Amino acid sequence: MNKSICFQDLGRQDYKATWEYQEELFDYIVGLKIKNRQESTQLETPNYFLFVEHPHVYTLGKSGDVSNLLLSEKQLQAKGAAFYKINRGGDITYHGPGQIVGYPILDLENFFTDIHKYLRFLEEAIILTLAEYGLSGARSPGETGVWLGIGTPFARKICAMGVRASRWVTMHGFALNVNVDLGYFDHIIPCGIKGKTVTSLRVELGIEKVDEAMVKEKILKHLSHLFAGSFFPSSQK
Repeated sequence: MNKSICFQDLGRQDYKATWEYQEELFDYIVGLKIKNRQESTQLETPNYFLFVEHPHVYTLGKSGDVSNLLLSEKQLQAKGAAFYKINRGGDITYHGPGQIVGYPILDLENFFTDIHKYLRFLEEAIILTLAEYGLSGARSPGETGVWLGIGTPFARKICAMGVRASRWVTMHGFALNVNVDLGYFDHIIPCGIKGKTVTSLRVELGIEKVDEAMVKEKILKHLSHLFAGSFFPSSQK
């Protein structure tokens, strides 16, 4: 089993271009697995992890309700935002500058074959990262992602998650609000959940700007520990 994970920070990149890149990596891993089964070979399957920041975009999961987007096409254009219906789980969410998006493209057969555990590990990495800033992140029963203030009238989501998996290969991932403009969330019903709001690390800490590079380092540290894997950097884009 290969527990090494090739890590790439793509910087700011268009959502569609990143989605297509994820698909390329995903298809490559799946293709190797199919070849191994068909030809009785034992080719090692790679694992990838991408950090990226997207320009303003709303994405809707395959089972999502488009009515949770509260903007018309003309209004989207006025906001300088794109919209895509995509092949991950979950409902609608927003990506934009100041948000750390992480896309693990992993062969879970290199780690463990349990999607529920996989999602809980992604959440745990964020919860542990928030704890380093003195914040008590938590799970909300029946709602994937990480929240603050669960069990109070002020529950608020700080990290959204939505994944796709096939043949134990994953794609899509999580979006942690760090310095993001929360006003863009006013134009959707985030994740299709009414009556709850969103927040960011910057707002919760009450500071002008959070060091995003430091947040990324903490996330990678916790992911490496949870998955018992080693990340190695790649400059390839």
